Amino acid sequence: MIIAEVAIFPTSEGVSVSRYVKRALEVLADSGLDYESSAMATCIQAESLDDIFDVVTRMHEAIEEMGARRIHIDLRVDHRRDKDATMDSKLNAIGKDRA
Repeated sequence: MIIAEVAIFPTSEGVSVSRYVKRALEVLADSGLDYESSAMATCIQAESLDDIFDVVTRMHEAIEEMGARRIHIDLRVDHRRDKDATMDSKLNAIGKDRA
């Protein structure tokens, strides 16, 4: 399993960008991938790196289609190959449950 953290938002559209983030999250929800959003970023869990890149690309395109002229993407990927790590297993390791 691959876990990624993404923050995606326009930097050209003023100080309030929540409508762009909301649209990107709609695209993510439609993807069927397991994810969890927080105040600053969203974690995504997928079987392949291609799945991660595909959904981030579609999130970017959705913001672009809204007219954003400059889009910022932070993407961190954890591809642990020695065992099947998931968002839940990582949280359980520190004694937390997903909300």
